[in-house]
Order: sequence, then C-alpha cells, then structure tokens
Amino acid sequence: MKVHVITLGCKVNQYESQAMLQQLLHAGFSPSMGESADVVLINSCTVTATSDHKVRQTLHRARRKNPDAVIVLTGCMPQAFPEEAEALTDADIILGNSNRSALLPDILTYLSTHQRIIDIVPHERKDSFEPMQIEDFQERTRAFIKIQDGCNRFCSYCIIPYARGRVRSKPLEDLEQELTLLGEKGFREVVLTGINLSAYGQELGLHLCDAVEAACRVPGIQRVRLGSLEPEQLSLPVIQRLAAQKKLCPQFHLSLQSGCDATLRRMNRHYNTEEYREIVQNLRLAFPNAAITTDLMVGFAGETEQEFAESLAFAEEIGFAKVHVFAYSRRPGTVAYSAPNQLTKETKECRSKAMIGTTLHTMLNFFQKQVGQTACVLFERECAPGIYEGYTENYTPVTVPSTESLHGQILPVHIVSAGPNGCAGELLAHS
Repeated sequence: MKVHVITLGCKVNQYESQAMLQQLLHAGFSPSMGESADVVLINSCTVTATSDHKVRQTLHRARRKNPDAVIVLTGCMPQAFPEEAEALTDADIILGNSNRSALLPDILTYLSTHQRIIDIVPHERKDSFEPMQIEDFQERTRAFIKIQDGCNRFCSYCIIPYARGRVRSKPLEDLEQELTLLGEKGFREVVLTGINLSAYGQELGLHLCDAVEAACRVPGIQRVRLGSLEPEQLSLPVIQRLAAQKKLCPQFHLSLQSGCDATLRRMNRHYNTEEYREIVQNLRLAFPNAAITTDLMVGFAGETEQEFAESLAFAEEIGFAKVHVFAYSRRPGTVAYSAPNQLTKETKECRSKAMIGTTLHTMLNFFQKQVGQTACVLFERECAPGIYEGYTENYTPVTVPSTESLHGQILPVHIVSAGPNGCAGELLAHS
C-alpha cells in the first residue's frame, strides 16, 4: 500500500512526519511518489485560526484526490480541539499528539472494519518524551531532530501548551544514537528542534548546552543549528558555553513577538526589551557575524498605535536578519481570547504591511554586510539551470554558477553581491 504524508506547520511537525512515515515503511508500506495513495496522513498545525483553515482545506483536497484512501488526521489541531476535529468527516482516523504509536494499529483496524476511529488521548502532567527516531530525512540535505516537546509557559495568546502538553526531553544517549545514524547516512548538518527548545532537559537535570555538545561530538556531523529559542534562557554563561562549540552555526532565532514592554506583559512573555537587547548584544560578541532572526506579532489585543510604533522601532534597532511577521489570531481557550480592545482585521493588515516593510529593509542590510566575505555553503538545490543555491553557517541564502552538481556539498564561497532575496557568490578552489 502507498502512503502520502502532508505536513503543516513547524520543524517539529516535519520531524514527526518523517518518523511516522518511517514507521509505516518498516511495516511494509511504500511512499507515494506523486501518484494516488492508499493512505494519506495529514500532520496538522493549530497555532493560528489560519492554520485550522488550512487543515480543513487540506483534508478536502486529499479526499477529492484520493476518494478511496484511508485519510488520517493527526497533530496539534485534533489534540487542542478534539470536538472540532471529530466534526471533520473527511478524516477516517483522528489521532492526537500523545499516542502516535497507535498510528499503524489504527490503520490496520480501519482497513479491517471500515469503522471511523477517533483516538485522541489527553496529555498527562507526567508524560515522558515519546520514543521516536529517524534514520533519514527524505529529499533534504539537513535533518531536523526533535529533542524537546511541550511547553509550561502559557503565553496569553497561545494554544500550544494544550496541544503539546508539558515540557519533556529526549535523553542524551538517544540523541547521540540518532545523530550517529544520520551522520552515517551522509547528513552533514542537523537542526535541533523543540516546542520550547530552551527548556530542554529541565526535568532531567540537563541543559540545552548538553544537547548541543552531544550533537557536536558526533562524527560526520559538520554543522549543528538550533531551532526557535525563548530568549530569556540565554544568559551570558550559557552563550559562552555555546560559543565553545565550533560546529554550532551562528544563527539564532530568538522569539520576540513584540518590541513593546507593555504588550509583552499582556502576552505573559518572560522578558522585556532591555533584556532582549542585552542577549542580542552578547550573542553578537560571542558569535561574530551572527544572524539574529525572530517572530513578530502585530495587532495583539489592546495594542495601541504608540505600542506598535515602539515595536516597529525596536525591530529596526535590533536589525534582524529575517523576521516572520504575523497578525494576532484569537484562539479559544486562551486568556487573550476574551481580552478587551480586540483590533480589526484592517488594522492588523496595515500594521503587518508596515512591519514587513521595515524588516525586509533590515534583512537587505544584513545581506549587504555579507558581501566580500568568504563562507562555507551547504548547497541544497539547483534553482535555475547551472545555478545552485545553499546556505552559509549564518543561514544567508547564496547562489553560485556551476557546471557540476553541488547538491549536498559544503563548499567555500566568496560572496560578491547582495539583493533582497539573498547573496550571489563565486566558488573558491577546494580540495
């Protein structure tokens, strides 16, 4: 039987989709290579209302394209909103995040009975880290490795703690074993990911630095990158400890959400702009030419024109290398859902446009600072005939001309120009 996996959302979801696909392949399924599938697995996201809309659209498309297939809906959306998920009748099997081990048994049961299965198990406070391991990351030059799950923070706008449960972490020995297999497969770069990555190890008496050091010890792995981080965990001693790892890439995605202290307090974030500024300064001192990237929310409940202006000015001051700008989306079950002074769609769209304009300017400035430098680029794809694209250590996109395939290689490049979408370079001689 052929299986097709559709992933919506974050890098953690991408990892989990690969693990679930691998589970089915080991059971005798084969991957669908664009043709019709017997099983369609949709791994969902629910971070915004738009995410839920995409889930519904994806389900409808999957059913139209594969009318006789077994369609499985799993991930954050059914876990956070089980009643809404159950109402999506295009799905034959509905699983949450907490019992992915039931995937294969549920598919086999459905094939036998053709009775719809709803199998959503609530998270428990003392859940352990779900045993999960991948041996490959199909069609990719870098592998995402989930090392942490859950979140204890309960930001006022966020549904994710309900979708993911409390903090739990992958044991170090499991991480090293998984990375060793990926290194043997030829992966040269790995990205450590989690729902609240900065909280890695807190229930095990460990720290994120322990995971980074373990990853950097693995033979064959040449570059280690970190996923999104909560900034307040990055004290100066932590930054200094990370800087000692030469394989660690100098790119840090520090979730900001707002550059206004009053807004941050209403969001129940655990830092202020002064603390964030100091963390960025310490990172740039410890990691020369580091890329600082972030997420910025506009139009949060109660955000005034003055507060938005402060956030805009702070984004410009920090000079982010890249920013994901998004408008606040009300989520039932969160504190902010019923907060006063909700903003209109038109106001959010106007502020999104302004923030995107500012942060595109800071991104171009960052790219321009790369011109004249030499960097090692991991090449990922041929973006045009004879033109290959890849990423530097600080995740600057770079294109170079080449008559030979560069896919999957890490090669030195001299950066010669910059534009709004990245940099262009020339390959240097290499042994």
